[in-house]
Amino acid sequence: MNTRPAIDESTGPIALNVGFNQDSSCFAVGLDTGFCGSCVFNSDPCELKVSRDFNAGIGATEMLGKANYIALVGGGKNPKFPINKLIIWDDAKQFAAVTLEFPTQVLQSRLSRSQILIALHNTISLYAFSSPPKKVSSFETADNPSGLCSLGSKIIAFPGRTPGQVQMVEIGSGNVSIIPAHSTPLKAMTLSPNGEILATASETGTLIRLFSTTNCARIAELRRGVDPAAIFSLAISPSNTLLAVTSDKATLHVFDLPHSTSSSTSTSHKKSTTTTIPNSRSSSPYSTLSLPQNTPTSNNKQKYGILSRLPLLPRLFSDTYSFASAPISIEDDPYSSLSLNGSAKPSVPIPGIPGGKAGKGVVGWLDESTIVVVGAGRDGRWEKFVVGFGEGGRWVGRQGWKRYLGV
Repeated sequence: MNTRPAIDESTGPIALNVGFNQDSSCFAVGLDTGFCGSCVFNSDPCELKVSRDFNAGIGATEMLGKANYIALVGGGKNPKFPINKLIIWDDAKQFAAVTLEFPTQVLQSRLSRSQILIALHNTISLYAFSSPPKKVSSFETADNPSGLCSLGSKIIAFPGRTPGQVQMVEIGSGNVSIIPAHSTPLKAMTLSPNGEILATASETGTLIRLFSTTNCARIAELRRGVDPAAIFSLAISPSNTLLAVTSDKATLHVFDLPHSTSSSTSTSHKKSTTTTIPNSRSSSPYSTLSLPQNTPTSNNKQKYGILSRLPLLPRLFSDTYSFASAPISIEDDPYSSLSLNGSAKPSVPIPGIPGGKAGKGVVGWLDESTIVVVGAGRDGRWEKFVVGFGEGGRWVGRQGWKRYLGV
């Protein structure tokens, strides 16, 4: 006779989605019972500022700075809104200011004060942020189950029609460039704060590639590791000099980024690294690259010492690695649980969630030396890391953590 008590899976809320605003000063969390919005980092503590109990699930959120507008998509077992609708919620007036309906599930959105970018499984749509919103353009993509897309002040970036490719579109002119970024489907991408660098990672997860948005040239290739991994998040620091990367290896990596200075050169290299369609840009200055003057390179480029200079060895010996790394917390998927015999049940895809899994290891930079990593799930966590300097070089260490759901 089994006298063990039943496992109670109903205690506490479950975070289905988490995402930072544009400057990472706040993050919004979509819950299975609503959204828990605006945890503000003024002096670093994770402080809950606004919460709304919709008594139903929110699967995707996107903040517009610290304004009263937040984009919401229903999700979870009991979604608040249909998963094919994007709701722009006016939290000051407590109503849906904008509703956009689509033929398939809305996977992700990006907001600026003038644009709304929306990702479906095979389509990207750009709208002017007006009342009512005006559709500007629409683009076909390869399968995009995670809803990858990036919105800058002048360009948008998203997967191309062929897996591994990136489409980059100038908002003003509509010019389109195609970047053959990877040989396998994309897993993560981000634009730098100044909009000059695009970072991408594929499903393989061993390499992160950097491209200039000016001419689409590949400017660097960074190695996360040798074993394949699922990249959770990419984020570039406010000064556009550092890149933070998280993955399912439960590790935060920090890389130096090359910076570019405009100079005149031939366009032959551009032609070898980018494919353009008839409407794309025709010419642009090339970028010469260098590491910041005050940044030592021994920590990453010389990871294998003299071996990195020997010919005929595999390229992993000479690749550029992160200068520091630190472990992060990764919890189980919220709908995974234990069976009565103690074995783990298979992970159940969450309805209305991009990729079917709660977001993990989402990275935001508070300043040049402070990184915050947040994750969704039943045990949602906020972790703060600092980049420091010591006798042995630079390091990354965790300075604090908190269960932001209050569990």
